[in-house]
Amino acid sequence: MLSGDWRRPKKGTIPQIPAELDLVVEWADDGFCGAVVTCDKEAVTLEDRFGRRRLFPLEPAAFLLEGRPVTLVRPQARPQGPRRSASGSIAVEGLKAQVAKESRIYVEGVHDAALVEKIWGHDLRVEGVVVEYLEGVDHLPEIVAEFGPEPGRRLGVLVDHLVPGSKESRIAAQVAGPHVLVAGHPFVDVWQAVKPAVLGIGAWPEVPRGIPWKEGVIAALGWRMEPPDAWRHILGRVNSYADLEPELLGRVEELIDFVTSDP
Repeated sequence: MLSGDWRRPKKGTIPQIPAELDLVVEWADDGFCGAVVTCDKEAVTLEDRFGRRRLFPLEPAAFLLEGRPVTLVRPQARPQGPRRSASGSIAVEGLKAQVAKESRIYVEGVHDAALVEKIWGHDLRVEGVVVEYLEGVDHLPEIVAEFGPEPGRRLGVLVDHLVPGSKESRIAAQVAGPHVLVAGHPFVDVWQAVKPAVLGIGAWPEVPRGIPWKEGVIAALGWRMEPPDAWRHILGRVNSYADLEPELLGRVEELIDFVTSDP
């Protein structure tokens, strides 16, 4: 069963995958892993997580996608249609600024705010919703009281690590009400909401207790950079909702619906 070249199975058994921009694959011969940055009818260029680029021929079964052999092919030109925003919604052409609604969405920190802006910024401007960040959730009860939620003035809050028994879940229970919605994802940090494959890694590292999470991740991945630079690297690889985990996507969409559905 193990004889022969497992990377070159019989003809007709290997799927052909369009080499779409940012698709992460591995070159089967030497394990170079990277995202597609360019592709023509004969070759594809991959960029790894350190920014190194290599050119590879479009040979049959020459690549691995999630560990399985595939043949990359040049993507077909896409038919013209309505332009989509990064969130997947139909983009509103010629959008003009409007007066912001009194309702707001709060997120924990500047990284959360940057990610929400990159993916949902167009949608939020269409709706006239402003996103602000809290710098943590410890003072959320005081912030909610100062905001003064009421009909027509709703508050949505996106919280990291909102799991049963956590500090975040206890704070969320304190502020919940008809005009306040706290929605959260299970990740320790919003970095984890980015799919690992987008960065060319198999999974986010497990960081032992007592070690700052971001610094632990950077060390485990062998990145020689500080957290702000690491976040810029991560955010730079995110192009659309498809690069994010569904646990975050659903919660942000829920918050947008909540703050825009109140007359």
